[in-house]
Amino acid sequence: GALIGAMLPFLFAALTMLSVQKAAGAIIIEVRRQFAEIPGLREGTAEADSDKCVAISTQSSVQEMILPGLYAILSPITVGFLIGPQCLTGLLAGAIASGMMLAIMMANAGGAWDNAKKYIEIEGAKGGKGTDTHKACVVGDTVGDPFKDTSGPSL
Repeated sequence: GALIGAMLPFLFAALTMLSVQKAAGAIIIEVRRQFAEIPGLREGTAEADSDKCVAISTQSSVQEMILPGLYAILSPITVGFLIGPQCLTGLLAGAIASGMMLAIMMANAGGAWDNAKKYIEIEGAKGGKGTDTHKACVVGDTVGDPFKDTSGPSL
């Protein structure tokens, strides 16, 4: 039970990060569509339809949390009824222990990646913007944002 429980927070975190990827991809497609279809948007003479992007984000945030929520609710119920109360106790203990450590790690790591990028951009450390170090930090921040803003707090 403890092994199954220890695995659940990692599954939950992976599903929430995939949700962020899907939502971001849908917004990118919408922004590209607007640049292609709205005359004057590239030149700055027309207004973008930001309401559409907000609607995509809102809809995705609700839809994409259905599966992680189902795992969180149905896993203890399934284990409790199919295997028994001792396994359920192990599942809950494993989920709490690994989930707490994972949440703290994700929040701290995400913040560290974000701060590293800001440090390079604002302070000009390690050569500043445009360097390979800055490019690496931008990639790290791309992972860090879902860590600190989505998966870590939701755990």
